[in-house]
Amino acid sequence: MKKTDAKKQLSRREAFSVVWASFRLFLREMPELVISGLVVRIFAAVSPYAGIWFSARLVDELAGDKDPQKLMLWAGLALICAALISLASAFLERWRGAVRWTTWRRHERLYAEKLLRMDYVKCEDTAVQQHFFTVQKNWHNAGHSIGDAIDIFEGLISAVASILAGVGMTLSFFQSRVPPAGGALQVLDRPAMLILAAGLILLASLLPPALSNRAGQIVANVAGEFVRAENLFLHFGYLGIKRKIATDIRLFRLEKFSDRYNTDKENTFFSRGLFAKMMRGKVGLLYASGAAASQLFSGAVYLYVCLKAWAGAFGIGAVTQYVASISRVASGVSELLSFAGKVRVEAPFIKLGLDFLNIPEEMYQGTLSVEKRRDREYEVEFRNVSFRYPGAEDFALKNVSLRFRVGSRLAVVGENGSGKTTFIKLLCRLYDPTEGEILLNGIDIRKYDPEDYYRVFAVVFQDYSLPAFCLRQIVAAGEGDPARVEECLRKVGFGEKLDALPDGIETYITKGYDRSGVDLSGGEAQKVAIARALYKDAPFIILDEPTASLDPVAEAEIYEHFAEISGDRTAVYISHRLSSCKFCDEIAVFDHGRVVQQGSHEALLADTEGKYHALWNAQAQYYNQ
Repeated sequence: MKKTDAKKQLSRREAFSVVWASFRLFLREMPELVISGLVVRIFAAVSPYAGIWFSARLVDELAGDKDPQKLMLWAGLALICAALISLASAFLERWRGAVRWTTWRRHERLYAEKLLRMDYVKCEDTAVQQHFFTVQKNWHNAGHSIGDAIDIFEGLISAVASILAGVGMTLSFFQSRVPPAGGALQVLDRPAMLILAAGLILLASLLPPALSNRAGQIVANVAGEFVRAENLFLHFGYLGIKRKIATDIRLFRLEKFSDRYNTDKENTFFSRGLFAKMMRGKVGLLYASGAAASQLFSGAVYLYVCLKAWAGAFGIGAVTQYVASISRVASGVSELLSFAGKVRVEAPFIKLGLDFLNIPEEMYQGTLSVEKRRDREYEVEFRNVSFRYPGAEDFALKNVSLRFRVGSRLAVVGENGSGKTTFIKLLCRLYDPTEGEILLNGIDIRKYDPEDYYRVFAVVFQDYSLPAFCLRQIVAAGEGDPARVEECLRKVGFGEKLDALPDGIETYITKGYDRSGVDLSGGEAQKVAIARALYKDAPFIILDEPTASLDPVAEAEIYEHFAEISGDRTAVYISHRLSSCKFCDEIAVFDHGRVVQQGSHEALLADTEGKYHALWNAQAQYYNQ
């Protein structure tokens, strides 16, 4: 994977290309969000000029003829204009707000959908996980995300609109001449003076955003430290309410260990930390200088316009118009440059997000439909299958050849790390073989539509998870049939617990979504996971260490009813406890990624030189003492 350091500096061209790519992504995925934002920002940039123009006309009349009818006319028009602008602004803001609330969550969905599309083997890749973690922390903790591209382009376009409107309002300022009666102040009309004034206006417009952008760049360069410090604070600041470790915190007084992260003034966010030092030093000076330059410019504009008005170049109303318009033009230029500078500041963070969304999906996506068979006559065969994890030197599986007999119960056994779970993930097509092929009814499984192929399997992995929904929704993976849900739960021995629950299958698990939710023990949760696999009613049922969290009585109950549970399905049972495999028709013994033995329990145990015999006796000694 590429390095995920957001501090890498991009050229201006690269930065603009990255931001433009992100903007186009949002324009394609959320056009209403982008369009509503642009309309609101452009209207907000241009509409103030209408009020400026009407105010100038009103002041001119007050300073001139004071005609009551004209005063009433200008005042009425100004009020109507202001009312219409306010009404339009409220409407547009409401529209934008509604669109933002209904679409902005799609920003997060972009990542969620990418994770669902991504090759599973890449989801397990530490580099990919770190990449995603960095993107999320930059967004939620430091406020940098691919969505910044929308704000940047809205800002750039609204700034251009403000500048163009302002230039139109100030052209007459440079055309207005000081009359001869102005005496020495006629110098204000000389080309050199006009060029000097325009240059000062331009300089004053450029300087504040340049200083601000430089300060922003310095702060962005330490975003990694910001995220790190935020992570430490969020971790150590809330240890006491984390249920899994709350007892340890109290018994071992671990809050004392947390104090140095929460109260040390040298830490990042405290009074003697990194950001405080930055604001007292160069960064603070840059921000203050930018604000001061902006205020000095405002004073210079007032002075220059007022001198021309005093010399008789135009009336007092025009002073209001020109001062406000020139200030807004300068503000627009500053805004334009500020957002242009923001392009380089935000581009590395945006690139991180885009790089994640553009991680290639390399697994072949077939289109064949899996034949729907009522008799469950599905046969799976591994032919010389080998698999090596990305970046690994050794094979996790090597030359595995195995055929599943329809309706049989196969146990896959071996020591930890022997390749059992990798074998199952290949069977479910979470991975593709590095070498060899896997066939379903004689067809390479890569040719099947993945979603269609997944329907063939119901799996309970070691690291299963149950969402904080009600039992009915968990078991049915949706709304489901209540009667079938209850039947599956009782089949796996959850009936006694179910009868004790306040709302039966409508009881919520944990208090994540319902305060009356209940917590299940590890064994109870595992039974629910097995019930979920049963409810799917797939031709293959796969149980990966299904009784690891069960007590001996519950484990024996599962074994006793396993034939009933599996029914006419082809069942695959993975375990490192050999005593739990005697009920299976066939056993495949894995060792260092290879199938070293295959047969019934009796046949394998009779082979005193085999791996199964050695494993059986190694475990049996603890039961025979």
